[in-house]
Amino acid sequence: MAGILFIISAPSGSGKSTLVNEVRRLVTGLDFSVSYTTRKLRGSEEDGREYHFTTRERFEQMIAAGEFLEWAEVFGNYYGTALSALDIAREHSADLLLDIDVQGALQVMEKVPEAVSIFILPPSPEILERRLRNRSQAEGIANESIIETRLSEARTELRMIEDYEYALVNDVLDEAASEMRAIVLVARGDATPAEGDLAAQCVTGARSVKLESALVSFGVTLAGI
Repeated sequence: MAGILFIISAPSGSGKSTLVNEVRRLVTGLDFSVSYTTRKLRGSEEDGREYHFTTRERFEQMIAAGEFLEWAEVFGNYYGTALSALDIAREHSADLLLDIDVQGALQVMEKVPEAVSIFILPPSPEILERRLRNRSQAEGIANESIIETRLSEARTELRMIEDYEYALVNDVLDEAASEMRAIVLVARGDATPAEGDLAAQCVTGARSVKLESALVSFGVTLAGI
């Protein structure tokens, strides 16, 4: 079955890109939508690979022309998914992965209610902070205020987790990749019973022990959100 839209969201530094790349290695027929952004390139990034890097003026022109499926301003920069990404995926007879923040995800959920939404979270704030610091060092940037802002934003984003159909903790890469693969196969109707059980454990409403533990470490509880 082609044409399934998968929404992937995660706090900055959760290892989302690495996880998505691994899942695409394990599962065929998954196109990845390269978003547009006005932020600067980092480290070894290339225009057209991680993002389409553009100016605020050009981005705002695209907004005015209705060229985005979703867009949002995050940490002072615009990010958005072009509507054309859906057409390209259909032409390739492929499903489409959207790597978008919670603001953009809610827009897509409203426009495409059948989309499969997956929230990826780190196992604890300590591990998230370490990942953020390692990334900052690799990029030659050491800014404590940015790290603190992203840790604070992560807690805010985690409070939106119940809007997502699935939630998985990116602790061990192989395990998280197997879980996301199972979710994709279930959505396609191609899952074995074992894969179906694995995906069911990742349903946000199932409130797995791993998920609850990660949320508690961030001071977030699902009840009453």
